[in-house]
Amino acid sequence: MTGSSSADRASSVCCVDGCGRPVEPGAPAPLCAWHLDAAADWSEREHGLTDLLPSPCVACGSRLGVHWPSGWLCAVCEWRHGDSPDGELAPPRVDVVYYLRFDDRIKIGTSSDPRRRVARIWHDDLLAFERGDRLVEHRRHVQFAEHRLARTEWFTAAPELLAHAAALRAGSDDPWSTYARWRSEALALRS
Repeated sequence: MTGSSSADRASSVCCVDGCGRPVEPGAPAPLCAWHLDAAADWSEREHGLTDLLPSPCVACGSRLGVHWPSGWLCAVCEWRHGDSPDGELAPPRVDVVYYLRFDDRIKIGTSSDPRRRVARIWHDDLLAFERGDRLVEHRRHVQFAEHRLARTEWFTAAPELLAHAAALRAGSDDPWSTYARWRSEALALRS
């Protein structure tokens, strides 16, 4: 016997009582197009809509944002789009420990201005940043002391040192974006 059962016919109609419109093909729930749109609108109000910001975030430079009924927030640092940092305040200080690779060596150093510092050091690759000051740098020098070259900040590129740098970089393709997020967080906490 061919034909559709009453269960098949019932499932092809929107599940909202009294609607009667056909279910939208491929919908994740048995809803018509109108009720799917209503559910999407509700979800955007409750959870925001991730999309490109109208312009890059002034705090961290990210282009990814979350649109809420009240406006846009940066998806990286949560800076409110359109807000300006106070121009009279000095930029926030964020100390970092940096890991630079040159050939088969790695330099572990620290700076509060890594862009300028890293630009002055001959290197092949910036492996990672770690938030911290001279104390954290000293701990890393002690941790990897067996690989240290004389009394410098350079170390042989030992597997455990490379693994440490990789773990620091996990979750971020670019150490500079991590640094930008830390700066924007410091700026947001200060404002």
